[in-house]
Amino acid sequence: MHEYTSSARVWGLSCPGFPEEVSRARRWTRDILRGSPLAEDAELIVSELSANAILHTASGQTSGSFHLALAVSPQVIALSVTDDGSTGTAPKVEHQDQEAEHGRGLGMVSALAHRVVVHDSHGGHTVTAELFTEAGPAGGHPC
Repeated sequence: MHEYTSSARVWGLSCPGFPEEVSRARRWTRDILRGSPLAEDAELIVSELSANAILHTASGQTSGSFHLALAVSPQVIALSVTDDGSTGTAPKVEHQDQEAEHGRGLGMVSALAHRVVVHDSHGGHTVTAELFTEAGPAGGHPC
């Protein structure tokens, strides 16, 4: 993940692992990013990552939860979803057949985001998607 400068603002939200919490996560993201040209992409990313946590990890089991973090700086918007783990395999970006019913979520996130990072986190997994603003990451180029 990029070094976020002191000008970055960070928000967090914990949600029980119920399917209806995906829309709550979307609203939360939309409210924070109101007015940003990246708000719609960020909403879609949070929706996909939250749904994946509920469907494919212990987050969707009884007493499961998932956790969102949103960091906003002049260069980047970073959206992270941490799940409760215990699926045996870490999430990974795969290119699925267009006709596939499942498995396209992280591929879609990867297409929207400028960078996607998956790492182990306290018994679960954290997927972080970064959207670069027009300024791009510090010292970097937009593409």
